[in-house]
Amino acid sequence: MLFWKHKRIMPAQIILIGFALLILLGTGLLMLPFATRGPGNASFLEALFTATSATCVTGLVVQDTGSYWTTFGQFVIMMLIQVGGMGVVTAAVAITMFSGKKIGLKQRWVMQESISAHQMGGIVRMTGFILRTVFLIEGLGAVMLALRFCPQVGLLRGLWYAVFHAVSSFCNAGFDLLGTEEAPFVSLTGYTGDPVVNLAVMLLIVLGGIGFLTWQDIVEHRWHLRSYRLQSKLILTVTALLLVLPAVFFYCYEFQLPQWQGLSASERGWAAAFQSVTPRTAGYNTVDLTQLSGPSQMLITLLMLIGGSPGSTAGGFKTTTLAVFFLAAGAVFRKRSSIQCFGRRLREEVLHSAVAIGFLYIMMTIFGGMFLSCMDGVALSDALFETASAIGTVGLSMGITADLSAPSQLLLVFLMYFGRVGGLTLVYAVMPSTSTPAQLPQELITVG
Repeated sequence: MLFWKHKRIMPAQIILIGFALLILLGTGLLMLPFATRGPGNASFLEALFTATSATCVTGLVVQDTGSYWTTFGQFVIMMLIQVGGMGVVTAAVAITMFSGKKIGLKQRWVMQESISAHQMGGIVRMTGFILRTVFLIEGLGAVMLALRFCPQVGLLRGLWYAVFHAVSSFCNAGFDLLGTEEAPFVSLTGYTGDPVVNLAVMLLIVLGGIGFLTWQDIVEHRWHLRSYRLQSKLILTVTALLLVLPAVFFYCYEFQLPQWQGLSASERGWAAAFQSVTPRTAGYNTVDLTQLSGPSQMLITLLMLIGGSPGSTAGGFKTTTLAVFFLAAGAVFRKRSSIQCFGRRLREEVLHSAVAIGFLYIMMTIFGGMFLSCMDGVALSDALFETASAIGTVGLSMGITADLSAPSQLLLVFLMYFGRVGGLTLVYAVMPSTSTPAQLPQELITVG
């Protein structure tokens, strides 16, 4: 990434270019003949879609990962997930650090933008912390999963499964190797009530989705919650609510419906908990999503759009954006002139950014869903589910991805890319700044 030293290239543009180059590299590798099983090789669209989904840690696929790609192809996918999850800039800075080269001011600035840090100081130290955290948590997750996979499929294959799914889970990617030619796209439906797999995968998803800055707060301040950054407090509060409330809804409503009577009480509990975690951009499922009721599918769609937290491996418009929406509404209801929480006041530009991000995600989801429905004749609810999954970099699907037309799949490729690099990052990279010190006259309008 030598191009990032160019003075005219802004951090947002470097992030976009870095992800694009990684996707193209992955596409080329996946098109090699020995990347796929059987004769021939993957088409350009298949390789591009898969590379984009892996790099953008989404999990939407047009070919079953376990049965279509060879071990080489699966390894390429895993590395794309790992680099895409940590961030292309983080990976580039790590390589520079290990090579003994000095990290310049421009690289620190880009790194700050990449991980959504509030200041440039300590960025190099933060990079080392990210690397240690990623490999430690993924390693522990792989050990947990190996306890289940090794007895089932053998030592070597079980270890490979454990490492792949640990990386995929922590990076909130949702790729799995459990499908076969006879039963493709099964995800984790064979482990609905398995406590080891459910607990390991859920923990990895949540830990990867709360963000590295939040993890730094947890490591530094432990149980002294008052010493945490305001952002960390908001992230932990909203994350807890988004885990508990949907789980209660799924258990008390969804899994009491007739189509789930075959599940035991324990399986319903695990299924409810898992389905509340996985829409937070992870992409795994332990039950057949097409059997979910309409309200549950709508709830999952909303959770996919919200996603994880800033500076994490997750996508979506982020938990902090949702928090700002509710806090702003609360300020209006209480007739306050500013947004307040945890004894702090938020800047006005934070609300502006939240509104812009929310608007971008909602509009692109709606119009993307309309496009898919018009182009391929699928139900609008399924199309909206698919586009929300793509732009939220989730990977959950109603099973229509592989059957979509080329234009629809290319639209999903764009939405996955948009969701991973971030809406405002993409806008800032392509639109020139028009800020001016001049102030226009104010005038009131009536809203609501």
